[in-house]
Formats: sequence, C-alpha cells, structure tokens
Amino acid sequence: MAVKRDYYEVLGVARQCSPEELKRAYRKIAMDSHPDRNPDDPAADARFKEASEAYAVLSDPDRRRNYDMFGHAAAGSGPAVDFTDMPFADIFDTFFGGGFGGRGRRQRSNRGDDLRYDMTITFDEAFAGVEKQVDITVPATCDRCGGSGAEPGTGEETCPGCRGSGQVRRTAQSIFGSVVTAATCPTCSGYGRILKTPCSQCRGQGRVQKSRRLVVKIPAGVDTGSQIRLSGEGEAGLRGGPPGDLYVVLGVKTHPQLVRHEQDVVYELRVNMVQAALGDRIEIPTLDGPVEIAIPSSTQNGQSFRLQGKGMPDVRSGRRGDQYVVVQVVIPKDLNPEQKALLRKVGGLTGKPEKVSKGFFDKLRDAISLD
Repeated sequence: MAVKRDYYEVLGVARQCSPEELKRAYRKIAMDSHPDRNPDDPAADARFKEASEAYAVLSDPDRRRNYDMFGHAAAGSGPAVDFTDMPFADIFDTFFGGGFGGRGRRQRSNRGDDLRYDMTITFDEAFAGVEKQVDITVPATCDRCGGSGAEPGTGEETCPGCRGSGQVRRTAQSIFGSVVTAATCPTCSGYGRILKTPCSQCRGQGRVQKSRRLVVKIPAGVDTGSQIRLSGEGEAGLRGGPPGDLYVVLGVKTHPQLVRHEQDVVYELRVNMVQAALGDRIEIPTLDGPVEIAIPSSTQNGQSFRLQGKGMPDVRSGRRGDQYVVVQVVIPKDLNPEQKALLRKVGGLTGKPEKVSKGFFDKLRDAISLD
C-alpha cells in the first residue's frame, strides 16, 4: 500500500502558509496537470488528483487543524478527492470563481452537513488510546430512490422556471437605466432540474433518518478539545450529493492525582518534616503504575524531581513527556505535649529568621534518636 505524501509537500507550501498561498499553489498545479490539458498522461492525472485531495483538506480550516494535529488519520480514510471528470474551466469556477470560458459559478453544493458528537473519556484512556463505539441517528441515503429523490422509474426534467440555469433574472428601470438582477430560482432552489415524481419514502429529499453504530479510534495522547474526523459519516447529501463528515470532539476527565500540562504531568507529594529533613523512600503514582522514588535529606518545600519519559505521549510522534514530583512539606497543626517537647530539644525558638544549616538537621536527627 502506497504511503501518502504530506499534503503541504504535495502543494509545495510551508505549514504556516496563508489560504491565499494555498490557493495559488493549487491553481498552478491544476493548470499544469488537469486531464483536459494532458490527455493520456497517467502521471499528470495522478498529480492532479493528489493536489486536489491536498487542497480539499488544507483549504478547510477545521480539516486543516485536524490534519496538523493528527496527520492523514484525521483527514479521513475515504477515497481521494477526484475532479478528473469536472471540466477544466469549472475547476476554477469551484475554487476561485468565474473567469474561464464565460462560465458562472457552479450551482450550490448538495453536500450533506458536517455533524458534531461530544465524547468524554478517562485520563487513562487518553494516555493509552482506545476504541469507542458511538450510536448516532442521522439523515442517510434513502433506500427506495438511492438518494436521487425521484420515485423509482421516474427521473428529472429541466426546470421550467429557469430553463436549467438555476437562476432567474429580473430587469428593473432606475434613473441609471435598466438594472438586471439575478436570484436563485425559487422553483428548483438553484438545481436547474426538478423531479418528475418525488420519492414517496423521502419526499424528494433523497435521505431519511437512520440509526447506526460507528467505531471511533482514539489515538494515545489526545486532550480536551481534540477532534477525530470520520469522513463521510455526517448527513447524507441532498438528492444524491456527497455526505458530510462527523467530528468527534473529546473531553478528558481529570486524573485523581496527576495534573496534565501539555505532554508533562505533575504530582504533588506531601511529606512530613521528618521525611523532608532525613529523607525517605516513597511510592508514588505514575501513568505506568506505582514506582518508588528516593527523597533526599534536606528536601525543601516546593522542590521538584523529574521522572523522564513518564508523561503523556505526543499524538503524532508518540514521544512521551515527563512527570514532575513537587514536594509539599506538611506542618502538623495539632501537636501534643510530647511532640512539642521533642521539637524544643531541637531548639530554634530564637526570635530570629532561621538559617537552615547542617547543624539544624543534626540536632533534629539527634533529638529523634534520643526519643
């Protein structure tokens, strides 16, 4: 199976390029490689299809953002965009407006709407990646008419209101002379054709409500706000038009002990004065399970330790961040007389700011050992 090239590489642009730069790059490739200009040239046909697919993704802000985050997996696994059968002039009507051969803009698209599905996953599922099933009810292609909207055995005919143009023109007189305006044909809604007999099941829409179950593959490392695009799983298009896409928007539950900062995670370790002064070995939670770390003597409040490679994985590279253990020294609030006496053996009630030194910890260690 051939590996797809990076879409930015296909169009020859930088990842930070503007929409105008994208448009210019695609237009140049389309002019050079369109099948109308290169008959019987398989290489040109392949270049044109590859560039059309890349532009279709990168020219859509949402699809481009998902592609930048997740690569080709987020761009969808459906067939490549194919404009081979579209006349050369109409390519530019579609992407850049009119100006070739006197053609106007193409009629409005019958493409179905994109849909959004909000999904909540656990912190551990975001760490490891997971497959989830979702049940949705969406407008789907009508089984009776196959999406055409026409009753089986019938078809379409040219709209009498606009004679197939999809527009009606009106002329009005003003002080400047005759003014001609164009508007969408109200009879055919701009399609240029009408149904002879609408389908009895979908009433001419070409789609009906259906429920279906989908499997969503969530990669490791996602975070709240990440989106998974399921190509062609949105609303079916009107009267046989292409379907929209389904965007699964993720929300990740918080972890009971770890806090995420991009690919790094932070754990707040609470220790008592003795553990901070003398040091200790303590078991702490990580995403890979509990591990034991050594807290050295003389550890200060707020001091942190780094566990390399124990954070969240990057969605694209898989490289993991780090885990930081931040120490919080807990001072007891309610001391009994025996505990107070023990602390007085250490000394330190001088009425002056304490300069922490080795002598202070030696006295604390001696006081504990004499107890």
